Amino acid sequence: MTLPVLNPGGHDREQSFPDGAGAADDPTPHPPVNYHAYAACTRGTFYRDPARIPPGERAVLLVLRRDLSHCLKALWQLKDEGRRVAVSLKESGLHQVAQLLGDADNLRLFREICALADGCLASTPDLSGLYKSAGGRQVRFIPTPYPVDSAQWNFALPLPDRAGIFIGTREWDTPSRNHTAALLLAASLNAPVTVINEDGRAGRKRIDAVGLANAQIIEGRLPYPDYLRLIARHRILLQLDRSAVPGQVAGDALLCGVPCVGGDGAIERIAFHDSCGLARTPEELHEIASRLLRDDAACAAASAHSRQLAFAHLSFPAISQALTAYFSSL
Repeated sequence: MTLPVLNPGGHDREQSFPDGAGAADDPTPHPPVNYHAYAACTRGTFYRDPARIPPGERAVLLVLRRDLSHCLKALWQLKDEGRRVAVSLKESGLHQVAQLLGDADNLRLFREICALADGCLASTPDLSGLYKSAGGRQVRFIPTPYPVDSAQWNFALPLPDRAGIFIGTREWDTPSRNHTAALLLAASLNAPVTVINEDGRAGRKRIDAVGLANAQIIEGRLPYPDYLRLIARHRILLQLDRSAVPGQVAGDALLCGVPCVGGDGAIERIAFHDSCGLARTPEELHEIASRLLRDDAACAAASAHSRQLAFAHLSFPAISQALTAYFSSL
């Protein structure tokens, strides 16, 4: 099947993925990650207008954004056209869901959407129970895929060309991201550290206050391929995120062949279960990070094992097969 993914009225423009992930350096509007990857792994299309979806496409994944009234209207339109529709929250970290559903009108709309949809696709295992409690049917956890099966998206470098720690978080003011704690942990490991700063002078002052002796500070965002090349130059990616997100940072690490230490997202739990932050203390993560930084064999084995798990459970072919089976069951 080719899966249309609809983000009604969203900012991302319509984008087709006829070649799946395509080439990493293609100047496409959005890389084939996150919810775009559900479309890309099936060679489908990401839409923002339901009227643009061809009549022959009978199954649709409807992404639920902040304007749930708009999403409900789109759902009714798709159902009236006789399509099978599964819904999935776009911002699916636990703190983001709590913020969205903390509004009474949004909570009412969410329950109405879940009851009307043919299915609910959870991009994290933590949301499965929420969809069921809200009246959702055919709830299934299917992680966001990553093109680990594509040679064009393999950014891995030989181990001798890698050094230091890349910090996977960058948000200071979201408590569950634990960005400050991650920087302090990195500082205690006595290795070069790279961190992205999106907060200008204030962010740089905070980074300086951590006391990182060998910090490389990258100001602002990079184009996605350049961002991956930056990660690939590091020995490990470190984070202490406790937001239970789908796990894009861990997915980025997979494409770079870099072990991800910490974080409790869906990708971390699947591909990096030996080093993720789920049920591990900061002291345990410090020990894991320290070993991967000093032990070449352990670092190489961790990279190989995570890639093997990703091929089996997160690759485009694996998730395409899971999506086909899921929508066929609706």
